[in-house]
Amino acid sequence: MIPLSTKMRPSKLEDFVGQTHFMFEGSLFYNSIRNRTFDSAIFYGPSGTGKTTLARIIAAEIDSSFVEINASTTGTKELKNILENASVRFYGLQQETTCLYVDEVHRWNKLQQDSLLKALEEGIIKFIGSTTENPYFSINNAIISRVRNIYEFHRLSSQELVIILTRTLKDKEKGFGGLKIRYDEDALKIMADMSNGDCRVALDTLGFIVDNLSEGAVLDKKIVEEAMQQQTTFYDKEEDKYNLLSALQKSVRGSDPDAAVHYLARLLEGGADIMMIGRRLMVMASEDVGMAYPSAVSIVTSCVQAAQMIGLPEARINLAQAVILLASCPKSNASYMALEKAVADLKRRKVDDVPLHLKDSHYQGAAGLGRGQGYLYPHEFGGYVTQQYLPDNLYKEGVQYYEPTENGSEAAFKKYLKELKRIDEKNSKG
Repeated sequence: MIPLSTKMRPSKLEDFVGQTHFMFEGSLFYNSIRNRTFDSAIFYGPSGTGKTTLARIIAAEIDSSFVEINASTTGTKELKNILENASVRFYGLQQETTCLYVDEVHRWNKLQQDSLLKALEEGIIKFIGSTTENPYFSINNAIISRVRNIYEFHRLSSQELVIILTRTLKDKEKGFGGLKIRYDEDALKIMADMSNGDCRVALDTLGFIVDNLSEGAVLDKKIVEEAMQQQTTFYDKEEDKYNLLSALQKSVRGSDPDAAVHYLARLLEGGADIMMIGRRLMVMASEDVGMAYPSAVSIVTSCVQAAQMIGLPEARINLAQAVILLASCPKSNASYMALEKAVADLKRRKVDDVPLHLKDSHYQGAAGLGRGQGYLYPHEFGGYVTQQYLPDNLYKEGVQYYEPTENGSEAAFKKYLKELKRIDEKNSKG
């Protein structure tokens, strides 16, 4: 049986839902498809966000021969045959460019990826590679330099998933429109929330429910809870969700581990997923703890990653450790506030250019432009040397964004920075 998520793939550009940060009517991306000027690209993002669907739509819209392969099952020999056929199509009577879509392209080794270079340079193929991993680390620089754009796909919002689910229930051709399924709007919203931005999960869950729904039954919250094997309490009220997350963060910020773990328990018992909690904890590690205990961010990240690997219910233990740690350690938001002050300055005033001695000097002709001239390399002076780093006007005003506290480890950083300032003052006096 074909999964519902496969059956419901849109075939037209106007039916595609999501990725509105780059794909909207009138955008350069949208126009390049409509004008058939679309060039090679890499699609990067989580599963179920529309990478494959959009690649197929692009191939159809630009009326190109389309070849779709998966890097995990296609080797160098098969790729060579595909590229040879593409070359014949390009240089032969057809004079047609082949659109080659490679799913999970990060699974190819360097040699396999490099097999694409000649075809890319000659324009024999329009290449679309999709990956769930950061392409700047998983794909060769030679490939990236020949690809016009890298588009990052975001998880779909709950509102976008509800649109897709509703369309599926009403679609008489590919969906369930002919069955006249009765459903609660709240149930669809909960299903969308629980799918964590993954359209494949949302649609295949809906397919499972409809295929096994008793005659006359209504698709409601209880049905969704049963299908997803997860409590729906947390998703019943949007206000409750954010109230609990807010209470958790404020309890951590207030150094109350008992209250913090209480709200963690309520989130977990209500059905909140690991990553929803985990993302908030990792933000807290930098926003609320910061330099008072710099190791918090790495420890919390490890706890969240461990929770993901283990899964519920045992993942609760890892999350509890992260929450207790954050609530029990010293707090400082000085690094976060330093950034806020710097951004505020950029928005409200004119800031001078980067000082010449700090500019990049690693290219021919830089010296003639004064780039890097007079820069003092701190390591040649024992690790520190008095030198201007801020733009001229900010330096003359003695601007200070970072104001360290006396809390935890930050007290040591404050003492160190104070000593450096004393050295600078002494040197300025001669």
